[in-house]
Amino acid sequence: MTTGGVANVHSDMDSTNKTLLKSDALYKYVLDTTVLPREHQCMRDLRLVTDQHKWGFMQSSADEAQLLGMLIKMSGAKNTIEVGVFTGYSLLATALALPEDGKVVAIDPDRECYEVGKPFIEKAGVAHKVDFREGKGLDRLDELLADPANEGSFDFAFVDADKPNYVKYHEQLLKLVKVGGTIIYDNTLWGGTVALPAGTPMSDLDARFSVAIKDLNTRLAADERIDICQLAVADGVTICRRLV
Repeated sequence: MTTGGVANVHSDMDSTNKTLLKSDALYKYVLDTTVLPREHQCMRDLRLVTDQHKWGFMQSSADEAQLLGMLIKMSGAKNTIEVGVFTGYSLLATALALPEDGKVVAIDPDRECYEVGKPFIEKAGVAHKVDFREGKGLDRLDELLADPANEGSFDFAFVDADKPNYVKYHEQLLKLVKVGGTIIYDNTLWGGTVALPAGTPMSDLDARFSVAIKDLNTRLAADERIDICQLAVADGVTICRRLV
């Protein structure tokens, strides 16, 4: 919290209101009409459990998870990467969307949080698709890159991790994801702070992450190696398609 400035922009968010839409009623309509009726029961159970977690605001929203699943199915992705797992709500969405022989390499330094979602992943019958690797994202991605066979072998990647490293993840993932593959970045509007006037007082974390996200957005927009589409879904989602 900052005096006279912007409070922590995610402090009051959970799975019922993680959106940048100005109308709560409209967002509720979207959830109630096209999202929640299609939500897998194990995803619903995990989402509600995660809402009670002290960092529950970190989980992906239900409409964002639906978008991820749709993109995976539309692209026919089989081999995917997720950097930043938390309790695994988006990971479960990915695993459910992948074909039976699909695989997601899931990377996160916090195994304790992953263990919260693991029983739901197992109950959903998709644990065999998940390859959880504990550790820092940059380190685990470097390990993948150490094997030349991994270059260009992944169809899809989703990043919801430490925002100041997004630019570095981008360079790693452009090597790991195939030409024509998809890389998605979460939180690319950071609670709307990216559009606030320079010098607006806000929490130290928001200020640091907002600067990192603005830098990422500028770089992605100018990156001729990708096609790009930024959506005002959840906290901002940027979809990139590798061109070269």
